[in-house]
Amino acid sequence: MAKKDPTDLTVEKKLETLFQLQTTLSQIDEKRALRGELPLEVQDLEDEIAGLATRVEKIEAEIAEFRAAITQKKGDIADAENIVARYKEQLNDARNNREYDMLSKEIVFQELEIELCNKKIKEALAKIEEREATLQQAQKLMEERKQVLVEKQGELEAIMQETREEEDKLKEKSKALEEKIEERLLTSFKRIRKNARNGLGIVYVQRDACGGCFNKIPPQRQLDIKMHKKIIVCEYCGRILIDPDLAGVKVVASEEKTTKRRTTRKTKRTEDAEN
Repeated sequence: MAKKDPTDLTVEKKLETLFQLQTTLSQIDEKRALRGELPLEVQDLEDEIAGLATRVEKIEAEIAEFRAAITQKKGDIADAENIVARYKEQLNDARNNREYDMLSKEIVFQELEIELCNKKIKEALAKIEEREATLQQAQKLMEERKQVLVEKQGELEAIMQETREEEDKLKEKSKALEEKIEERLLTSFKRIRKNARNGLGIVYVQRDACGGCFNKIPPQRQLDIKMHKKIIVCEYCGRILIDPDLAGVKVVASEEKTTKRRTTRKTKRTEDAEN
């Protein structure tokens, strides 16, 4: 049997199918709402842990650089000490005052180099100590965040397991319904739904008002909605409007109950006045 073209459906059937789709999508939204902020919290924790891991790697690299610099400076000190020892031996064999003064200056220069290297080593050790303290804090914070992440992932997985099967069925149902709706109408509906705070793209008339923004609908427009001759949208919020009866929603009883209460109060006030 050939698949029926969505554009061949009557306006009444289009509205009915569209409202069924809205109901199904709202049920999916409810399932996702059960997860609350957990998905966002999990994502934020994962991003934070990734940032901390990068920070830890950077600090470790800095510590490695300082240690390499210390090793180099110690090598420079050893070289300078050997030069000093050699020059001091040469002092005893100096042939004149000029040669003696030159060797003495070289010895002083190398001794200054040794002092400078020792100073650099102390500074590097202080920076290593500082970086190691920062590293410990970052590692501790990262471990704490990892523990929280495991807990949040466990909570999210538990909720997902509870709702996954039902949500998958609802997704299949919504996909089947979408195939019955013409593309242009479906695109408009999705756009309206995306912009709506409560995710409602089609709503039924409640108490002579739009079920989305609750602005009053003129009687003639309500009549047009009941006639199902064309797609009508709310002039205030842009949502598609549908007759409650077509949506399968009974609001008459509620309205009669309200009218009855008002009549009862009015009768009681009249009786009180007469008495």
